[in-house]
Amino acid sequence: MELSYMPLREQICDICHKMWQLGWVAANDGNVSVLLEDGTLLATPTGISKSFITPEKLVHIDKEGKVLDGLEGYRPSSEIKMHLRCYEEREDVGAVLHAHPPVATGYAVANKPLDDYSMIETVIALGSIPVTPYGTPSTYEVPNAIAPYLGEHDAVLLQNHGALTVGSDVLTAYYRMETLELFAKISLNAHLLGGAQELSRENIDRLISMRENYGVTGKHPGYKKYS
Repeated sequence: MELSYMPLREQICDICHKMWQLGWVAANDGNVSVLLEDGTLLATPTGISKSFITPEKLVHIDKEGKVLDGLEGYRPSSEIKMHLRCYEEREDVGAVLHAHPPVATGYAVANKPLDDYSMIETVIALGSIPVTPYGTPSTYEVPNAIAPYLGEHDAVLLQNHGALTVGSDVLTAYYRMETLELFAKISLNAHLLGGAQELSRENIDRLISMRENYGVTGKHPGYKKYS
């Protein structure tokens, strides 16, 4: 089997392995997809641990989720519908990453948004992170639930499920998941210590205005609270 996009395939696999090593996924959890120049996608297959992903196991699919080529019997996750909706809603999205990072997912299970403006880096990179309404996995309920949030957010929590990040490329989507999980850990620690101390509105606005200077791309909701 002659594989195209080999460097990209290897990068996707590297990120899958990091997700597993960091404990963001267990068993066959999580999925990653990347939009290619011709409008087709590379995606992780269903039923395989992210620790075992290798370049030839990735599936090449069209924008309807139909397999174009790949190893016999391999198909994308049934949650590919969620990925496809991200590409439909956002022309700037080139990669989608879904995982279950434990602390961020704890907030999703508790139905608590991460909307404290308390950590400088997160204010700049992501802003507030909402919890999207519940949707049954593998159905169109999940894509329909996240769609209203994609216009303003690059990271969302999926109620009772996990987390989703998007980016212009797969590395950016991965970094945003890292930022999300770190912020969740810090927020939980702050809660245990009596609660986060939010920045002033003036400082929040100043930090958001600095995004361009730092080369931060993607969407940002501005100052927006969900709790």
